[in-house]
Amino acid sequence: MKRMIFLLFILSVFHNQVLPQAPSFQPDTLRKDALNVYMQVSDYIRREIPFINYVRDIKDAGVYIISTSQRTGSGGIEYSYFLVGQNQYTGMNDTLTIVTSPDETSDMIREKQVNTLKMGLMRYVAKTPLAKYMRISFSEPLSETVSSDKWDSWVFKSSISGYLNGQKTYKSNYFAGTLSASRITEDWKINFYARYYKNSSKFIINDVTTIRSSNDSKYISALVVKSLSDHWSIGGSTKTGSSSYDNERSQLSLMPGIEYDIFPYSESTRKQLRILYSAGYNYVNYIDSTIYDKTKEHLWLHSLSASYEVVQKWGSVDIIMEYRNYFHDWSKSNLSLYGYVNLRIVKGLSVNFGGSASLIHDQLGLVKQGLTTEEILLQRKELETQYQYYTSLGFSYTFGSIYSNVVNPRFGN
Repeated sequence: MKRMIFLLFILSVFHNQVLPQAPSFQPDTLRKDALNVYMQVSDYIRREIPFINYVRDIKDAGVYIISTSQRTGSGGIEYSYFLVGQNQYTGMNDTLTIVTSPDETSDMIREKQVNTLKMGLMRYVAKTPLAKYMRISFSEPLSETVSSDKWDSWVFKSSISGYLNGQKTYKSNYFAGTLSASRITEDWKINFYARYYKNSSKFIINDVTTIRSSNDSKYISALVVKSLSDHWSIGGSTKTGSSSYDNERSQLSLMPGIEYDIFPYSESTRKQLRILYSAGYNYVNYIDSTIYDKTKEHLWLHSLSASYEVVQKWGSVDIIMEYRNYFHDWSKSNLSLYGYVNLRIVKGLSVNFGGSASLIHDQLGLVKQGLTTEEILLQRKELETQYQYYTSLGFSYTFGSIYSNVVNPRFGN
């Protein structure tokens, strides 16, 4: 105890005599006049854009920013920022977008994001007393021409992954490889994708019983879509491959379809309601005889799906519903619903809930021979069921100061 008191005494003397004293706190007279902005941002953005106030509730903001993102044809990401003025900035709205390439690092991407947000905020900052402290510069010379794309918008990607995991009574290994090629333009969307997957496990029980389990799948798929207008598209998909889980020695499907978006495709990052109808053919050669005594089948089927997505200041909604059935027996059908909702209820309080549910009556490939206990527990084969579901629910509540400008990374977050 005496040693502890002595150590604290020494630290106190060192702090007072050796370390420079922090200046007394002075109110930031500029900060009180800064633009109040509501946006979900990273610590990096807070540091790089210090001339605004980051507020915790949307009602306290002069400008709120909604950010969305979606994949591009090259494998990069298009980020969209929707700046909406309110209170004294009502009627001042802007939309900014940036596109990143798949070979850009996270640092390059976040630098692009900061530069874009700075430019978008300038017209709002210009109406505050802080405007006289802003400086604008342009760092790169511009070429009068734009070089052509020698790849004609084609992007190719490959990946290999795997792992080994084990202990005395358990061993597992996993391997997967993919190849893809895509070309996305305003008029066409073309995707080719190939994947191989294998997973094996071994369990040793009481040093006597050994249980081995494995499953694998491989397939090649293609999607081709033609833009007809800002609301209509036609196209189709095809797939061929095999899957031990689905009892498929080989499989081939062809599904042409047509889609209508009630909202223009150009507004897809903010809202979309897409209705897709597809009809086509599916051939299956089974590994084992099915519960319907089939070893192979030629099937005709169709599907109808609706996808609704919206991002607003009150939150976001993402809902997908799909129905499909086989023409030879309409009772062989599947109805699925997926949804996720994030809502801001009142200041500081938000709720999110989501889940999925399916009514399943189209399991044509179920193995006739009963599954072993190991296959059921490890889910290496498709199990018979009439439904499946998943749900989630969460709340969050925050109160206190409306500002969140300070970044302090000491001792982690």
